[in-house]
Amino acid sequence: MTGCLLTYGNLIPSWVLENKDLSFYVLCLLMFCVGISLGKNPKILKSFKTLNPRLYLLPVATILGTLAGCAVVSVFLNWTTAECMAVGSGFGYYSLSSIFITEYKGAQLGTIALLSNITREIIALLLAPFFAKYFGKLSPISVGGATTMDTTLPIILKFSVKEYMIVSVFHGLVTDFSVPFLVTLFCSI
Repeated sequence: MTGCLLTYGNLIPSWVLENKDLSFYVLCLLMFCVGISLGKNPKILKSFKTLNPRLYLLPVATILGTLAGCAVVSVFLNWTTAECMAVGSGFGYYSLSSIFITEYKGAQLGTIALLSNITREIIALLLAPFFAKYFGKLSPISVGGATTMDTTLPIILKFSVKEYMIVSVFHGLVTDFSVPFLVTLFCSI
């Protein structure tokens, strides 16, 4: 809201508005800060070492399942399979993926990506009890995508087993760091 008011009142310098790379650098700085906060906590690093090796496949399954779903959905939409997969490759990380997609494919698809990823996060937050009850304790983690290490973590811990906290953080890290690579890959096709 504040940003809208400042822009409407012409209170933001023009070089900020004209610099398209500024938002990318700010997001890179945020990802760097998340890495520092995780890296400085020895308990988290130690917990990753004790993780069941089969659970390392959960982010891979989430990524492959999301991309397969996007490929199927593309048959029914007016976008190419690559565009649908670029939108799906956001995995709920709406701030970064929508910026990349807007730069590569335009504002329309970038807006679709933003709404799609916000919807994914809302579904993970609201339907976590349903997914945990009917599809297993790992399903809310998979549905949450990249948000499982931050915004959806508390709700996941409430409805999944507390021991899955490290799985959720690991899942969020892997999907989070795959977003820039997969989105740019599918946007460039």
